[in-house]
Amino acid sequence: MVSFTKTLVRALSIAIQSAILMSQSTAMTYPPQTPAVKPLINQLLHQTKLSSQFYALRHGQSLANVKKIISSDPQVSTVKHGLSELGKEQARLAGRSFASDYCKRDGPTGSISALRGVAIFSSDFTRARERSIFADELAKSKIPLYNDDIILETRLRERFFGDLNGGPDTRYRDVWNIDLKDADHTEFHVESANSVLHRTTKLVLELDEILERQQSAQSKGSAKTEDSCWKCILVAHGDVLQILQTGFLRHPDASRHRNLEHLETASIRELILHE
Repeated sequence: MVSFTKTLVRALSIAIQSAILMSQSTAMTYPPQTPAVKPLINQLLHQTKLSSQFYALRHGQSLANVKKIISSDPQVSTVKHGLSELGKEQARLAGRSFASDYCKRDGPTGSISALRGVAIFSSDFTRARERSIFADELAKSKIPLYNDDIILETRLRERFFGDLNGGPDTRYRDVWNIDLKDADHTEFHVESANSVLHRTTKLVLELDEILERQQSAQSKGSAKTEDSCWKCILVAHGDVLQILQTGFLRHPDASRHRNLEHLETASIRELILHE
């Protein structure tokens, strides 16, 4: 009788354990689990077109460039490290050059009135804010400026370089080397390259929508042409604009930003959405 009881207890124990294992297995496989969707980093990846023409404009030589230091902390860079005298002259020449090219597109009427105008959105860092020198050159050519002013946008701030801020600019390379392997890394407490890509490409979509709405409201009944769209200039910093270019090239992440042609200080480059 004792032997029979032990056998029965053992059998019940095995049956219970089997039932538990089957229940866990069933819970893991039914209903079938949908794989987690990887978040979209580049907000331009699936964009087919943009209504405005976008340009990247890097600020001129700054006092931080002269000192060869990294200046990426908003608490410092929004009040210090503006443009050097050379940087101001670079800004003036860049504005003059852009205005000249713009006015060449005035069409057969000989007037820039047929063109929509220029929208300038700038980082609020001091060295970028001083791009009013650039805008002054546009004003001399009577080129319409969106909202009659340069609009500050924090999402165009320089990439934050964490522990390296205030140190020698030779340390940029240490971050870039890791970017190539992992665009999500935050080594040295830096902002990841993918974070910059996400915030800047999202901004482009938002600005494009805003400018398109105004363009549509002002052009009711008129056919849209290339010259009737806004030319939107994004005034920002080296790393931010290098990374943003990967967005227009439809790279899925920002890992290859340093493989692109370098954007020198005070240089302007059209950003064309890759087909």
